[in-house]
Parts: sequence; C-alpha cells; structure tokens
Amino acid sequence: MCGIVGYVGDGKASDFLIEGLRRLEYRGYDSSGIAVFENGKIEIKKKQGRLINLENLIKEMPVSGHIGIGHTRWATHGKPSDINAHPHGDSHNRFVVVHNGIIENYMELKKKLIQKGHTFKSETDTEVVAHLAEDLDDGDFLSTIKKVLSVIDGSYSLVFMDAEQPDTLICTKKDNPLIIGLGEKENFIASDIPAVINYTRRIYILNDGEIAVVKKDSVHVYDADGLPVSKKVQEITWSAEAAEKNGYPHFMMKEIYEQPKAIYDTIHIHLTKDGEVKFDNLNWTKNSLESIDNILITACGTAYHAGLVAKHYIEQFTKIPVQVEIASEYRYSKPLTTARTLCIVVSQSGETIDTLAALKEAKRLGAQSIAITNSIGSSIARESDAAIYTLAGPEIAVASTKAYTTQLVILLLLSLYMGQLKETISKELVHHMVEEFKVLPKQIEKVLTENKHMEKVAQRFIQAEDIFYLGRSIDYAIAMEGALKLKEISYIHAEAYAAGELKHGTLALITPDTPIIAVATQEEVMAKMYSNIEEVRARGAEVLGIGYDDDAELEKYTTEIVKIPRVDEFISPILSVIPMQLLAYYTGIKKGNDVDKPRNLAKSVTVE
Repeated sequence: MCGIVGYVGDGKASDFLIEGLRRLEYRGYDSSGIAVFENGKIEIKKKQGRLINLENLIKEMPVSGHIGIGHTRWATHGKPSDINAHPHGDSHNRFVVVHNGIIENYMELKKKLIQKGHTFKSETDTEVVAHLAEDLDDGDFLSTIKKVLSVIDGSYSLVFMDAEQPDTLICTKKDNPLIIGLGEKENFIASDIPAVINYTRRIYILNDGEIAVVKKDSVHVYDADGLPVSKKVQEITWSAEAAEKNGYPHFMMKEIYEQPKAIYDTIHIHLTKDGEVKFDNLNWTKNSLESIDNILITACGTAYHAGLVAKHYIEQFTKIPVQVEIASEYRYSKPLTTARTLCIVVSQSGETIDTLAALKEAKRLGAQSIAITNSIGSSIARESDAAIYTLAGPEIAVASTKAYTTQLVILLLLSLYMGQLKETISKELVHHMVEEFKVLPKQIEKVLTENKHMEKVAQRFIQAEDIFYLGRSIDYAIAMEGALKLKEISYIHAEAYAAGELKHGTLALITPDTPIIAVATQEEVMAKMYSNIEEVRARGAEVLGIGYDDDAELEKYTTEIVKIPRVDEFISPILSVIPMQLLAYYTGIKKGNDVDKPRNLAKSVTVE
C-alpha cells in the first residue's frame, strides 16, 4: 500500500521524486523518504509524517544527483518514525532499497544476518532486503539482486540502488504493482501512473517475476529465468489534469462530482443502436452461460458492497445463484468452487492483494473468471480470463466514490447482458433499462444538488458517537456502503443493519442521541421499511430518509427526507448512495479531518 518512485536521467532526481511521491501519497502517508546518489555516495533523506515534512527537510538539506528512489509509507512492520521510513540501506548504504509489500520470512533471514554480524537500525522487514544484497554481493548488481529474490518470500515491488553502479536502477515485482515510464534520456519507475503522467505517457507494466535494469537511455527486462522479455509499450490515455483537483478543495469532492461523466463514459460503450447491451470482449453465447451452475463474486471493502448489489441483479436477470465472498476470507473457507463456477472479481485498483489471491484460488479450482476494475493492465485484469473496465478515470481520494458507482453500472449492465443471452429476461425489459441508463447521468446531476442539504445534516451529525444505516433488499447493501464511507471519512462509528433485524437485538442501542439513515427505494419491502422506521422513531431517534421525490408516504415516517428522482429499482442504488457520499464528505470536513487521506488507511491495499 506504499508508493514507490525511481528516476534516472539528466534531470535533478529529487524534483521528480518529490512530485511523484506527492501524486502517490494516497497510497500511504505516515512517513516518506528519498535516496539520491551524489558526491560518490547515496544520500538518504527521510521523515515521519506527511510528505511536506520531507519537502521541508530537503529545502534545508538539498540533494542534486541525477539518479534516485523514493517512498511514501503505509506502516506494516514498525511504527511510523524517521528510522522506519524508507529508503533503507545496508551497513554502509552500498545497497539501498524501497519496498511495497511484506517479506514474510524476514525474521528468519534477519536472525541469520545478525549471526553474521549485520546490525539493523529499523523494525522493518525491508531493511533485511538491503542487508541481504550486501551479504550476497558477487560484484554483479543484477546477479546479486537475483540471489536476493531467490531467498525472500512474500509479496513485493522493489527498487534497488547500488552505490557502485550509479547509473542503474533495478526493479522487480511480485503481486504488487510497478510500472516503468519511458522518457527521452530519462526513465522513471513508479507504483502507479499518476506519478509519471507529467513526464511521459509511454509505460511498461511489469509482470510478476520480471526484473528490469533501468538506465537513462535503456530499459532491459528479464523474466524469472533470466531470459530477455520484449515488453509492449502501453499508452496512457488520460491527461495529467485528470489527476489534479481542478479547483475543488479536495479530490473526494471532485470525484463525487465527476460521477455523471464517469458513468456516461462507462455506459455508452456497452449499448447497441438497437437498444441492447453488449460486451464484445466476452464472446459469450447462450451455451456458454448454460455451462455455469453458480457465480462467485469476491472483493474487499467498497467493491464487496458492489458485489452484494450485483447478487440481486444477477439472480433476478439470469436465475443463476450467486455467492458473494469477502476476498480475504474466501481462500480459507474450503470453497466449493468448481469448473462450472463463474468467478467475478471486483477491484478498483486491480491490485488488491486479497482479491488477487482469491482469484488465483478460484482459478486453481477450475472456475472461469472475469475481472471488473478501473485499472487497465492491472494484475487482476491480467490474471483473469477476461477483463471489463470501468471508465472512472483516476481516483485519488482514498475513499472510493466514482469507482464504486461505475462498478454498480458495469455489474448491472453485465447482469442484463447475461439475461439477454440466456433469454431469461424479455427484450422489453432490456430496452427499458437501456433507456433508464441514457438519462442516468442527468439524474445524478440532480441528486448532486442536494449538497447543501447534506452539509446541513452533517452539521447536526458531527456530535454523534454512533450512526446507524438501515435498508432492506438492495437498500441494505447500499446502507453498508454509506456506513463505510462515514466511518472512513468522519471517524464516527457507523453500522448498517438489515432493517428487519432491528428487533433481534439492535434496538437496544437506539436512543434519542442515535441518528438513523434509512434508505427506502424498493417497493416490494417499502411497507415493512416504514414499520422499521417507526420502531426507531418510537425510541426517540432522528431519522433521515433517502427515497424517491414522489414518495409522500416516506416523509410521514421520517424526520426529514433526501430526495432522489423516481427511477427503476435496479437503478436506484446508483443514485441513493450519492447523498451518503456527500454526508460523509461534509461530516469529515466539519470535524477537521483530511478527507482525501483518512488516518490509518491507504488507497490501494496491496498487503494481506
């Protein structure tokens, strides 16, 4: 979950390293550091806290070399501190390394190195890697790194410097992302595209086990057996401005307001002129779907909540049973996945380590697989049999907003496509849903006009210690996402409950000081939802309802209502979640929190 950058060229390395880290700070921000070769040695500067602390240090103690590496950290081994910050070097800073991931056998390796006389400064697993390079050095930089990789276990992306090879960086990856940006007389290394977008749009995406030797005028890539690899240059299609705030106070607010465009872009490549849904890269037929007995959706966090909504979509439209599993639990559940299982993995980054591991396990058991991700060429996309991309553009804020709603859109479109092929839904229903999709971006714009309303609600809620979200059917899954957003951004304890479960224990927690947010958009359970709202009102709770703008009945049961346009019930989750995104944002702001970088969290979760 850390951010890694590297530079080699004719420019001032520290300029790129600091800018690259600033663009990757969403991946971790409890400490940061850079290492630059100058005056015959590798100079390391690192600092606990946000990147600004490192920037101030470098202003006081500048470095001006032309090759270097940098890191912004999300702590795993060792508390945030100057000492535990990366980069880490060996005893003499001959070999210096930055690392994203976990070295699982570091304690065993560390004990052996200590017995040989090595002295360690930090509590990290990463420092072991630098000392290993020193211990295994055979005089050849590449050969030494290969030896290091042969003895470490775990997940990682790594970038190495060698003070005796001051024109060369070596990088490699296993399960964690790493790209190489290709410039003119300069090359770049980074965990993610935003770090290099101001410098180049031409990149290599490293695969697991590949090792790259990067100089200012060349990049040579080798596979795990040491054989040369011919890499395809990938062209970045979005602009540098897409990763900027563009006048918004925070990335989170910008990304909330980008949802109409993100959803428009995601929808329209999957609609035909005849009013049907298409997924050209799947090459499915009716017989293809007849071979599927069950569907597994596996994901983490917000993407898991999207999967819970998709269960309703797929079962309604295809009549195929769907199981939704938290990815970190799936591998250990003794799954009953078979060759007649379709595994759908959902991940915004396409690098979520638990989801990637679940995908590999499902494939090992014979499942067919589809990835739904916002990241072209990501590990999960490459590992799956087919990849479907959301077109949300870069999402920088840690809390997902537009990536989530575009996931809902893709999952709904995919469900319709499957039902269309299986002929388990009528053409009339498909055409109706296509027409609903066409007006959806405008309806989202209308919901966004509730921003001032949600800001006022946030002012009332900031003193709450607990907030409960209620829903039934699809609305329960949306309530779960609303509660997660509030927890992430405001640090207020928030939980979602299936409204019908209140009387089985949860009502004991309801008091006049416990605000309730009730999502009510599903007609089949609406009357029961009204009754559940009455139950909490009878205990004195304030209830904010989220429902349709023509639902006069809901207003009778709630303290106040946030209105969304009347839409098809399968479309409603995409609209009803937006007021909850706004509420989380404004509550976090009013509590003085950094809404783009919530405490203890990071954007791309690449450790287990």
